[in-house]
Parts: sequence; structure tokens; C-alpha cells
Amino acid sequence: MSVIDQIASAQGRRDDVPNKELAKALAEEENKEGIQEIANNLQNAEPKVISDCIKVLYEVGYINPSLIAEYWQAFLDLLDSKHNRLVWGGMTALSTIAMLKANELFPYINEIKKAVTNGSVITRDGGITALAGIGSMCEEYRNAIFPFLFDILLTCRPKDVPSYSEKSLVTIDDQNADQFIQVLEERLPSLSERQAKRVTKVKRKVERIGKLDI
Repeated sequence: MSVIDQIASAQGRRDDVPNKELAKALAEEENKEGIQEIANNLQNAEPKVISDCIKVLYEVGYINPSLIAEYWQAFLDLLDSKHNRLVWGGMTALSTIAMLKANELFPYINEIKKAVTNGSVITRDGGITALAGIGSMCEEYRNAIFPFLFDILLTCRPKDVPSYSEKSLVTIDDQNADQFIQVLEERLPSLSERQAKRVTKVKRKVERIGKLDI
């Protein structure tokens, strides 16, 4: 059976179980030919097939991102899709490989930022992870990306502050630690007790980073 015949839509299934099972098998076997076949079908004329394929690919990325890293351009292209599921699928895939492909993705951070700004909650979550991953790799990237993440933290819903602060932590250094702490302190009064506890943990980690420069 061809790999593409194992995706959910090819089996007449509406759930994602076949896609997850296929991704697990491809990752465990390091089946690069199978992964290539799935990646090729990101150009399929049928949106359901593309949706299944991007699901398989980002599930592989969760397990072993190096197996899908070479397809970064195809994932980036999905950000322009008219189908919301394909947008957040592409962004989720990018989030798994951002650190591996930071140099390739950095020239496209404005496209990623745009998708984060205009996209769904899932797209935003994946985009913040992707941007933070790119920004964590060097000072130039960090300086270009941190202000955007800072603004997101200032304006996002209170319930998103813990997650976004945790995702952004990899971009923090002794140069921006104080600014990051400031925005966390500004958001704390609007948070629930549980949310505030998570953010306080992040704040303590950032305070330790800031002290490293003393």
C-alpha cells in the first residue's frame, strides 16, 4: 500500500487517528521516501488530502523535526492558503522546525508575523512558537523578533499570557530581561490565581537571566 493511501481521507475517515498512526510509523522508521511522498501531496488539488498530509508532517515534526525540516518552504507557502486549517497546519509544522531552519526562515518573519496577527488561535500559538524559536538562535534574530512578541504579550487575552510568556522565554537575554519582566508585572493583576502562578514562574526565570549580567 502506498503511503498516501494510508491517510485518513483515503480511507474514508473523518478523524485524525490514521494520520497520527502514519506519522508515528514514518518517524520511527525514519522513512524519508514516505515522508517525501506525503510532502509532495501538499500540492494536491484536494484540500482534504493536503490537510491530512500537513497533519502527518507536523506530527512527524513533533517526534523528529529533522525529518521534515527540508520542507520549510512548502510549510511557509501554506500560510497564504484560503483554507484556515491549512494555514494553522503549515504554521504548526514551522513551529517544530524553527530552530533547525532559523537562517532560512528569518527573511520571512514578516509573513509569519502577518499570519500570527490575522490568523486563528492555533495559527497564533504556532506562530509565536516559530518566531520565538527563530529568535532564540542569535542576537540579530532576537532583536528583530522580540518587540513583536512583547507587543503580543501586552495585548493578548489574559488567558494567553502564561502560554505566550513561556513560549517567548527562549528569546530573553540580559538585554531585554528587564523589559520582559515589566510587561509580565503589568499583566499579572488581570490574571487568575492559576495563570498568575505560571507567569510568576516565568518571571523568576527571567530575573535569573537578568542577574547573569551583574
